[in-house]
Amino acid sequence: MLRFLLLTSLAALALADQPAYLENSLHRVVGGQVASPNSWPWQISLQYLSGGSYYHTCGGSLIQRGWVMTAAHCVDSSRTWRVVLGEHDLNSNGGTEQVIGVSQVYIHPQWDSNRVANGYDIALLRLSSDAALNSYVQLASLPPSGQILPHNNLCYITGWGLTSTGGSLSSKLKEAYLPLVDHNTCSRSDWWGSTVKTTMVCGGGGSESGCNGDSGGPLNCQVSGKYYVHGIASFVSGYGCNYPQKPTVFTRVSAYIDWMNSILY
Repeated sequence: MLRFLLLTSLAALALADQPAYLENSLHRVVGGQVASPNSWPWQISLQYLSGGSYYHTCGGSLIQRGWVMTAAHCVDSSRTWRVVLGEHDLNSNGGTEQVIGVSQVYIHPQWDSNRVANGYDIALLRLSSDAALNSYVQLASLPPSGQILPHNNLCYITGWGLTSTGGSLSSKLKEAYLPLVDHNTCSRSDWWGSTVKTTMVCGGGGSESGCNGDSGGPLNCQVSGKYYVHGIASFVSGYGCNYPQKPTVFTRVSAYIDWMNSILY
């Protein structure tokens, strides 16, 4: 079974049935496979400045040339942020990358970092300049407001993660198949129960499902042959990622289209 590697501090705080965030450079996933370079061209690396260097901490999705969507808990601290677009290998410059600063952070006003189960784990980042769209950098497609996908809908999570439990970090973007778990199933008492709200969406949860990505990164779901970002990676169980019947929980993007439009337009 694929397990999630928790930071010691988070593991100490997270009880077995409590949420644990998926962020930070050591807080990654196992399993999945390396994606074809730039095959998810809206995926970004969110990085923070520390000691004169930038470090990857979360994922995100480019939704307009000057805007990135990520998780609120990724950016609810005062730091200097930047995003890297067109990235594949964090340790190597492939010539496809665009590095752009973040000029402003918009966190959902109802986000409460002490009550992750309330939801609202979504933020928008205004970039200091517009991204140049090309074959390596593209905009994510977002679902229509309120859209709910069916149980077992084909979805992939993407991010930078571990190659195996206890192994080394993968510098290359990875992908893992995470079939969608509908709300009726995910909110059962022997699954996530009342922790999962209707504004969230679950993916995976079985012993063979992978969990591959950082907080803020996309849950890419196929609808009519096209991929849409239906989720923003939010939290896992304190037991670890993809513990049976504790699937990865995402912010459901279609629940926040109106809020995003109020910021973007």
